[in-house]
Amino acid sequence: MLNVVIFGPPGSGKGTQSEKIIEKYGLTHISTGEILRKEINEGTELGIRAKSLIDNGQLIPDETITEILNKKLDSLTNTKGVIFDGYPRTVDQAVTLKKILNDKGQDVNIMLNLEVEKEELIERLLERGRISGRSDDNLATIEKRILVYEERTAPVIDFYKAEGSYQPIKGSGKIDEIFNRIAVALNKIS
Repeated sequence: MLNVVIFGPPGSGKGTQSEKIIEKYGLTHISTGEILRKEINEGTELGIRAKSLIDNGQLIPDETITEILNKKLDSLTNTKGVIFDGYPRTVDQAVTLKKILNDKGQDVNIMLNLEVEKEELIERLLERGRISGRSDDNLATIEKRILVYEERTAPVIDFYKAEGSYQPIKGSGKIDEIFNRIAVALNKIS
């Protein structure tokens, strides 16, 4: 199985590139963000708690995300692998993911880190907010989300460097150009 972590700050294009990876490599997409948005739209207890945290630019607690992830992984059958989008966001989550996968006789094969300058991220997220109406795509929340990413999430990069699975990807340019860089990295390991 090919297990891929797609990584990068908010607005780096993880969702867009995940779709292209899924199409080309036949992986199953696990997006904690999509799962949480579904819970929010359905007005579940988890969704209500998550919306409050997200609207304030905060992260969902690790144990909640881990529970969701484990349930999703256990439900998978006949898959070539998984692309993890939005998880792990902390070193503790990365350690937990390693344990979950190791218990299933697997590991993360590659961590693709989409690198994009902060100004471009803000521009992309503001545009996405104008188009989609996502409540967390406003300037104050965007800046807070990027700060949370820099403080709490970016250290995950060092974890995957130590694991030997880290792969930086220039995340600026046309969507297909970025995907071609990703494909080169994935073709080396698949």
